[in-house]
Amino acid sequence: MTTQNRRPPAAAKAFNKVAAKFAGHRLVPLWALVRHRGRKSGKPYQTPIAIVGATPDTVYIGLPWGRRTDWIRNLQAGGGTLVWKGQTFAVAEPVFAGKDEVLAKTSGLRHRIAQRWPLEDYLRLTLRPAGQ
Repeated sequence: MTTQNRRPPAAAKAFNKVAAKFAGHRLVPLWALVRHRGRKSGKPYQTPIAIVGATPDTVYIGLPWGRRTDWIRNLQAGGGTLVWKGQTFAVAEPVFAGKDEVLAKTSGLRHRIAQRWPLEDYLRLTLRPAGQ
């Protein structure tokens, strides 16, 4: 599924407000919270995202709304942090990845989900301990 021109539905804003309360907690390992600053405004934002795959030092995020969303552009411009499984990580090197890479780096339930999900756009983030 190409996602270059897709826009989130209006309900996504309401969903994100609820999801942000649960994202990042140890009890909800599928959801993480990306914290970033606006490129122009400097305003802090937080965006709940689904972790599709992970290795010890990277995570893969599915991009149903494409590669040009504000939170991705904010990460590319100024970095940010990721709160996942109760820990906070600095994120570095946001790089777009294809489905083949995600499938090669995942296993179990995450692999089956990625295999069946009709997305081709993913974001790979390198994780570092916060403060580094």
